[in-house]
This record gives sequence, structure tokens and C-alpha cells, in this order.
Amino acid sequence: MELFMRVPSRRFWVTGSLVLVLAFVAIQLVPYGRDQVNPSVGAEPGWDSPDTRALAKLACFDCHSNETEWPAYSRIAPVSWLIQRDVFEGRAVLNFSEWQRTQEKATEAAEEVLEGEMPLRMYQLMHAHARLSTADRERLARGLEKTLGRRPEEAARVER
Repeated sequence: MELFMRVPSRRFWVTGSLVLVLAFVAIQLVPYGRDQVNPSVGAEPGWDSPDTRALAKLACFDCHSNETEWPAYSRIAPVSWLIQRDVFEGRAVLNFSEWQRTQEKATEAAEEVLEGEMPLRMYQLMHAHARLSTADRERLARGLEKTLGRRPEEAARVER
């Protein structure tokens, strides 16, 4: 019974802490997560209103445009890995800055916003501006539906 009651020694805690610090430093050397560039902005959709674009910029642009704002913590692994993956995946699915290419999932954007699937909860935790009120979420969904509801190649294109 005494074996289970032993408290780990000070040496155990010091060694464990040192290993964790060294592992944290070592993962900073992994190159993934450092490609934090914004490609040039091509064409945007023909927004139904400036209000829709403003709401989309608040809630969507960091992952779904070439206008990502990369905060300081996005350069520290392993957070940098998660952020880069989310941005690259988001841009691949829907990119408001590359409207000149086909955006196959564009018509689903309004529904995902309305259902609360977007923006992602993890993103909202770190970005208070993306926590839309119910009214703003509905306004954004209606605006996205008007802007993106039809096939992207039919939508009016606005060159920047």
C-alpha cells in the first residue's frame, strides 16, 4: 500500500519540466506553420451590400480570403500548425479573394453561418469580433445568400 502513496521526488519534477521545455523549443524548429503569407487579392464576389462584406470580413476573412491577419501567437508551434492548416483548408473551400476561380462550396456558406457551424468555435474563442449576435448572424447569412446563393460563375465579379 505504501508504494501508491509515494510522492514523486523533486528530481522527477525538475527532469520532467526540463524535458517539456526542450520539447517545446524543439517543435519551434518544425518548418510547418511558418508559411504565413497572403497571396495577392484577385477578384471578390459582387457583394449585395457593404454591410455584408463588413460582416464577412469580421467573421470569415481570416480563413476564407487572402487578407488573413496573422496574430503573434500564430507563429508559435503547435498553435501555428493548427492555424495554418485551418487557413489553408478554409481558402481551399471558399476564398473571397479569388472569385476568379470556381468556388464550389460558396452556396453553402449562408447555411453554415445560420446553423452556427461557421465561424468555428475555436476561432471565436480567440477572436471576439467573430462572435456575431443572432441578428448579425442572420444578416450575414441573408447577405451571403444574396451574394453567393447563385452559382459563382454567374455572380457579378468585382475587381480590386
